[in-house]
Amino acid sequence: MREPDPQRICGPNAVRALFLRRPQDAQRLFFDPERAAFAEPLARHMARTRRIFREVWPEELNRVAGTTHHGGIVAIATPRRAVPLDEGELPAILWQAPLLPVLDGIGNPHNLGAILRSAVFFGARAVVLGDDPRQADLSDAVFRISEGAVEHLAIYRADNLPKLLRRLEGRLLPVAALAAGGVPPSQVPRGKPIALVLGNEEEGPTSQVVAACAGSCTLPPMGPMESLNVSVAAGVLFAALTVP
Repeated sequence: MREPDPQRICGPNAVRALFLRRPQDAQRLFFDPERAAFAEPLARHMARTRRIFREVWPEELNRVAGTTHHGGIVAIATPRRAVPLDEGELPAILWQAPLLPVLDGIGNPHNLGAILRSAVFFGARAVVLGDDPRQADLSDAVFRISEGAVEHLAIYRADNLPKLLRRLEGRLLPVAALAAGGVPPSQVPRGKPIALVLGNEEEGPTSQVVAACAGSCTLPPMGPMESLNVSVAAGVLFAALTVP
């Protein structure tokens, strides 16, 4: 079986988080002259662990990163993917924060990265990705857009999301975010942590997933636009459901 390709972690915030949370996974480090001072302590770690690091010109860094949006520094790292949830005992980290984002078919890696960034900002410790085949996994773009947030989250994948939501209901309140028909966020009960389900960009959560939730919420529009980008809606809902 072929080994998975290493991941390219681009941007100073993402690279800093990689070295903070899992420095053992940093295989190589490349940076341009403008990032030399920022990279110095990271390069010292690479030297101590006898791993490759190098200052390169911007053109070579573009090639290494596979994008021009690298912020002047790129780490090549051992790949990280969402961890399948065990059919047996669920990890307690799922209900150890006021918010558990649950993503059902978020296919755009830029949306996924932005949602993870907002999740960390509002105190989430874990995220669950559903089994919808459209659901994006962790990728170079997700690491870059999340600005290092990926490294601060336990990220799991469920093989049967409705079943998981029913199992969680004793410890969390599963709530589906809908474009219409749900209660305003202010009316969502606050007695236990909330598992907020955010659905596919075009269609929202699947009907089976919505049926497995204890309720639903909707952001009421205040102008002529009927909806928000899912990553923007996620940030607004995270704030509405966690800020006292």
